[in-house]
Amino acid sequence: MAWTTKQVLLALLMVVTGSINTLSTKLADQMTAVNSAGVDAPFVHPYFQTDGMFIGEMLCMLTFYIMYHYERRQRQGQVEMSPTNDQTPRFPVVIFFVPAMCDTLATSTMYLGLTLTYASSFQMLRGAVIVFTGLLSVAFLGRKLRYYQWIGMIVVIMGLVIVGVSDFVGSNESEGYTLNGIITGDLLIIAAQIVTATQMVIEEKFVTKHNVPALLAVGWEGVFGFTVMTILLVPFYWIPAGIFSGTPRGVLEDVPDAFTQLGNNPALIGPILGNIISIAFFNFAGVSVTKELSATTRMVLDSVRTLVIWVVSLIVKWQEFQYLQPIGFAVLVIGMMLYNDVVILPFLRNRGCINDDLPEDTEPVIASNSSGRSTDSMDKEGIDNPNATVEPL
Repeated sequence: MAWTTKQVLLALLMVVTGSINTLSTKLADQMTAVNSAGVDAPFVHPYFQTDGMFIGEMLCMLTFYIMYHYERRQRQGQVEMSPTNDQTPRFPVVIFFVPAMCDTLATSTMYLGLTLTYASSFQMLRGAVIVFTGLLSVAFLGRKLRYYQWIGMIVVIMGLVIVGVSDFVGSNESEGYTLNGIITGDLLIIAAQIVTATQMVIEEKFVTKHNVPALLAVGWEGVFGFTVMTILLVPFYWIPAGIFSGTPRGVLEDVPDAFTQLGNNPALIGPILGNIISIAFFNFAGVSVTKELSATTRMVLDSVRTLVIWVVSLIVKWQEFQYLQPIGFAVLVIGMMLYNDVVILPFLRNRGCINDDLPEDTEPVIASNSSGRSTDSMDKEGIDNPNATVEPL
């Protein structure tokens, strides 16, 4: 069935805003401005940008309430309107505190890694979340992985190795990167996926039972994340960071220095706002694509987003072409399709090549599900959740 104009626009919105989110963050890292020491230096403020990302997440809550009140007015006067449908969801907001802390640690670590490595590698290496979420689901949720999920995890690991090797082989100090920096950045991004996987497992165990709408859940995690990150920025001003610092004083974060650079180069405001606004629209578009189309379509679109980031990085000469990187990306996508049981295995089943129907008592572990699960359930950041707001690639 052909897509409607609305569906096409939502798909484009998801790809464009998702790409802008990573590219705008990297653009800010690449731009220079006179800092508080009077030196023209790159804008390396990963924790400051993390705080901005949480502002974008809080905008998702605003979006939810705008949509809620709009739909409420649309339903007014309809006889078939159920009283329960006109009530705001009730749940203890404190359930989002721990997931928000995981989000804070994971995002700030990834943004720190992004300052040291390529934007395309940043996006591709996030695919490691599949491996860690699968393992943690087995350990703490008592799930059983199907054979194709184990194969998918192995293939994803192979893709990650290829992407990592491509970074080492293609490292070029003339581009502003060092081999040690790239290795450190890649490892930080992969390590952050352990925290992200932990967040997914915690959300599934303690949050999903409350059936919180996805946009509202993202908003509350943004509130907690912004509050805690803002508080942490105070001690970060005095904590030495050594090679991980891009500030004149060599500390973890220097907010006054960040505002000094923003004042000396107003063009920096563009990518900062791009990061904030794009994360809000990306979450909205992702939830809408799942509702209007399917989680499988969303996964494919998110892979397109990774491809767009890689192509743009080549066009603006943030990196040179390295033939291993597209190979690694292709292997990652194949691994993700195998793990989530989409495209490849359904095609083989339809052709009668394999016969491995799921047992009735087997629940897929973090696998994309387009079976019509309610889009009002709390499915924030997980690969197996139809309303997931952040995919691995």
